[in-house]
Amino acid sequence: MEADDLAAVTALVHSYAELLDGGDLDGVTQLFARAVWRSGGHELRTQEQVRRSYAGVVLYDGVPRTKHVITNVTVEVATDRATAAARSYFTVLQALPDLPLQPIIAGRYHDRFARDAGGWYFSEREIIVDLTGDLSRHYPAGAG
Repeated sequence: MEADDLAAVTALVHSYAELLDGGDLDGVTQLFARAVWRSGGHELRTQEQVRRSYAGVVLYDGVPRTKHVITNVTVEVATDRATAAARSYFTVLQALPDLPLQPIIAGRYHDRFARDAGGWYFSEREIIVDLTGDLSRHYPAGAG
């Protein structure tokens, strides 16, 4: 495994948190442009489906007032360096003027990646929700 591959795949895992916490829902959609996205028994296969799934995210002045903390990232790159897999934990924190800082959801990401001439990209993301708190001020429609 090349160190560059490990760094590129790890950066993709973390880019989701940065885009979503920054309120860039179009960027999140683009990140999963070629991916199958699974969560809670639902499967999304198109950019339009992914974008619709994020339509329920509540934004405050353009951002969700969340911090997605991603830890325990492990990456395995195939020997041919054409595919990779990653697993990680996530905890989402939220704070609002009338809501103290609190964890609102925690779980795991199981990701798969592919590589072409343009570089690494998501080919699959599975979100496994292990714990939920008060999601009413972030994603009232449910965890995702």
